Amino acid sequence: MIEPFLEMLAVERGASRHTLDAYRRDLARARAFTRGRAVELEDAAEEDLRAFLRAESAAGFEAATVARRLAALRTYFRFLYLEGRRGDDPAAGLDAPKRATPLPRLLSEAEVLALVEAAQRDPSPRGLRLSTLLELAYSTGLRVSELVGLPLSALAADRSHLLVRGKGGKERVVPIGGPARACLERWLAVRPGFLAGPKSARFLFPSTGRSGHLTRQRLLQLLKALAPSAGIEPARISPHVLRHAFATHLLERGADLRSVQALLGHADIATTQIYTHVQTRRLEAVVETHHPLARFRRKRREVAVPEEET
Repeated sequence: MIEPFLEMLAVERGASRHTLDAYRRDLARARAFTRGRAVELEDAAEEDLRAFLRAESAAGFEAATVARRLAALRTYFRFLYLEGRRGDDPAAGLDAPKRATPLPRLLSEAEVLALVEAAQRDPSPRGLRLSTLLELAYSTGLRVSELVGLPLSALAADRSHLLVRGKGGKERVVPIGGPARACLERWLAVRPGFLAGPKSARFLFPSTGRSGHLTRQRLLQLLKALAPSAGIEPARISPHVLRHAFATHLLERGADLRSVQALLGHADIATTQIYTHVQTRRLEAVVETHHPLARFRRKRREVAVPEEET
């Protein structure tokens, strides 16, 4: 029932290929584990599933990975229950492992500007493509899958906004900033040179690959190759880091959380609130560095005489 389940996710819930591949891998691991206990996955009891999750944790998988495995199991067994393939739902009582919420990696405004300027130093069509991808990523905060897979039809005729289909097939309107619009115009002039047949013609960033558009992996490679030219460690760079920079810099300049939530396409504002934690940490550093009492206390600590010398 795994393939019918994945088909349901794709058709009824608009799950992305990335999500489908992850769930397929998660369920395949669970099936291999339960078969080792002489039980088919569809017939597994709650204790079988608990044992699987414990084994995954013991194998060294991060809490986030185990939590995703659990999400796949919960969705799968709910599907089996609703389809009448089971009379109970053994995954309903399973608890997710506790996991810390990591703060996102960040780039400063100056570092993003350095990246953009480094890309602009390459006047070739490929350099222009990377410049446009950078400008759009930082101007819109799109997820990497949304960015590389943009259909040409998503771009408004006046280049003022994009109509983006995000997670779960939900659509949102995302405005495009002036510099990104100017870069887009230049890219559209050279874009025909990247076309590779009818399939690629529908995408804003066409490619000769199977998907017809530039892949996430290729964009990551391009960004990491560009990073040293901007004086940035490649390990600090990814398309998702640009999305974090977009949200953080908006909040730092006074944008409200609800607006940022809408622009990012977050269904729950709790997801967006991670950026308020980033702000809090930075504000604490500002107070510690610049507040007169904090500076006075630091000075006293620095000049304090050790007890044994008094």
